[in-house]
Amino acid sequence: MSAAQPRLAHPGFGLGLRTQHYPDFLDAPQRVDWLEILSDNYLVLGGKPLVMLDRIRADYPVAMHGVALSIGSADGPDAAYLESLVALARRVEPLWISDHLCWTGVHGRVLHDLYPLPYTEAALNVVARNVQKVQDVLQRPLVLENVSSYVSFRASEMTEWDFIREVCRRTGCRLLLDVNNIHVSSVNHGFDARAFLRGIPADRVQQIHLAGHADHGDHIIDTHDHPVADAVWALYVEALSLVGPVATMIERDDRIPPLHELVDELDHARSIAEQVFAHEVLEPAGSLA
Repeated sequence: MSAAQPRLAHPGFGLGLRTQHYPDFLDAPQRVDWLEILSDNYLVLGGKPLVMLDRIRADYPVAMHGVALSIGSADGPDAAYLESLVALARRVEPLWISDHLCWTGVHGRVLHDLYPLPYTEAALNVVARNVQKVQDVLQRPLVLENVSSYVSFRASEMTEWDFIREVCRRTGCRLLLDVNNIHVSSVNHGFDARAFLRGIPADRVQQIHLAGHADHGDHIIDTHDHPVADAVWALYVEALSLVGPVATMIERDDRIPPLHELVDELDHARSIAEQVFAHEVLEPAGSLA
């Protein structure tokens, strides 16, 4: 499965489903169009998480988002893990399935972090091979997220956005554009975040992530424990002007506030999108067609 397919219909504005907010979603309708689940939290058969997911899934479309596919690993994705993703997908019928453009371990050992890749032809060949394998198993395009990073490789032969563009061209995969991660990496490595946006294939962007970070002055850590920063909101405007209307969600993984605070923040994303598209007729830039 390598031929590019059209972007799926825009489902609106979503949030990451967190256990603290289960009661809110069960008690009353929320101003949330769809939910993103952390796939890895629902791969064990049975138990409260799946019961809650089944009940909430009856009212909200769901996208699956994983952290352990290790698409950049030379060993390739774990077959048992892939089959567990297939089983979960059968259960929840997700809008799409996403993971990160990174590696997470070697020789069967999971290191529980999202490690950046060297942007080389050799790494590109590994990623393309692995994406093709995953898409063949899932029988759908994989959606890949750009990660934040704190180190770079001297061996890199191209920019991150050129690498992403070529992965899309070779495999037909789609993109989860994490605007916060672009900002974080641009500060840490000193590149132009807008050059990143202009360099990716806009017509492959399926979803946008917005999140908070910890600013330490000379470097930024992607913590997902703060509200979205002003610089990230500004970059979101730039992203929308390039990719057009696209599914957007806010991630919060620590210091999780009451649901109404996240819904208010999500409403701000809605408002920004309305303002962008009220003044422009957009044709996505950066197409691979």
